[in-house]
Amino acid sequence: MSVVVIGAGLAGSEAAWQLAQCGVEVALFEMRPKRMTRAHCTGLCAELVCSNSLRGSDLTNAVGLLKEELRCFESLIMEAALATQLPAGGALAVDRELFSRYIDQRLREHCLISFHCEEAVSIPAASAAAPVIIAAGPLASPALCQAIGKLTGEENLAFFDAISPVILDSSIDHQQCFYQSRYEKGEGQDYLNLPLTREDYYSFVDQVMRAEKYQAHEEAEQESAGPLRPFEGCMPIEDMAARGPDTLLFGPLKPVGLIDPHTERRPYAVVQLRRDDQAGKRWNMVGMQTRMKHPEQERVFRMLPGLAQAEFVRRGSVHRNTFINSPHCLQPTLEFRGQPGLFFAGQITGSEGYVESTAGGLVAGINAGRLAGGKPPLVFPPETAIGALMAYLSGPERKDFQPMNISYGLMPSYLNAATRDAAGKKIGRRDRRIKAAERALELAREWKGRIGI
Repeated sequence: MSVVVIGAGLAGSEAAWQLAQCGVEVALFEMRPKRMTRAHCTGLCAELVCSNSLRGSDLTNAVGLLKEELRCFESLIMEAALATQLPAGGALAVDRELFSRYIDQRLREHCLISFHCEEAVSIPAASAAAPVIIAAGPLASPALCQAIGKLTGEENLAFFDAISPVILDSSIDHQQCFYQSRYEKGEGQDYLNLPLTREDYYSFVDQVMRAEKYQAHEEAEQESAGPLRPFEGCMPIEDMAARGPDTLLFGPLKPVGLIDPHTERRPYAVVQLRRDDQAGKRWNMVGMQTRMKHPEQERVFRMLPGLAQAEFVRRGSVHRNTFINSPHCLQPTLEFRGQPGLFFAGQITGSEGYVESTAGGLVAGINAGRLAGGKPPLVFPPETAIGALMAYLSGPERKDFQPMNISYGLMPSYLNAATRDAAGKKIGRRDRRIKAAERALELAREWKGRIGI
């Protein structure tokens, strides 16, 4: 009997891959392209609807550790990311179309995975012998959201998420820009920078605040019967600017680590563009997610140096993201409490971020496969980034649950690490993180070998 996986986003794709690699048959359900969401453009598996960046790769960043752990467990998403990687300084960015096509092809070619282009309007019956994984993502259809709400016994939680514009390279005046990565990371020339003077910056902020906007997303709020708050890690620039005119200087427009070769000085502010495809034909506006209405976006962003004639391949937008109260609903294995064989994975669990969603898919896929094979599900060690994230999602003591990215602050091995050496000398945060990461990777490899994954 096949394990049913609902949703072929990052989590669903990873879950299906892990199941198939364990020799388990998979029935993968995806409603796209028959029924599209507000954010998707294709019917491909693992389409990236927001940024094309999987964030930092360095082990001093918790998401960098999480990537390495996923590679240890032979993640398909990480395989695809490395195969379609773009220059992005210290970050891992991908050609979004090639990335999705890579994953789509690998899954469709696998003899144990069958595709079903159908909308799941209810939750299939699940059991230990026939597990089901709900990985429908934060843009799950209204019918499925209603079924999930009935299952959980409470209204689904939600927030609104935002997308940055993408600009055509040929429409940019490159003479007004310069190539450079912050602190010369990566190849040192991975980003296209738009330098702003003090006057440029405050004029831009003023127009951002004056621009006509979607109010969090009128239709999204109607669906939620109330106001939605933005996710702090992906906040629209107008919501950041509303906290004070200098806020963006300490956020996406911060100029630190950059020197304008035209002036040989650090600019007052900088808007960075990151390649969105391998050919360098499209550029993503880093951190410029917005809910300005489309004509206003064109007017305001064309104020920026080099963008007077900008042609927008994709405009910024906002959309509703649904997530469940995971600490109330899920065990650390991602199995639903009180219903053996039913798993949830991905952003619908409140694991915010591409890599975090992938981790949930990996855990659910491995555990559903074990359950189908007559073995008990596994709890990943909390000293690992994967285990720490699962513990955050499933801790029943957590009352005001909100989506969160992976952080060293979730890992006991980092929180409990000594801050001073035997001689009493203070150990820096960077060194403590590296030590925690090395221990996590060592433990992940040992644990994987011991349990035979």
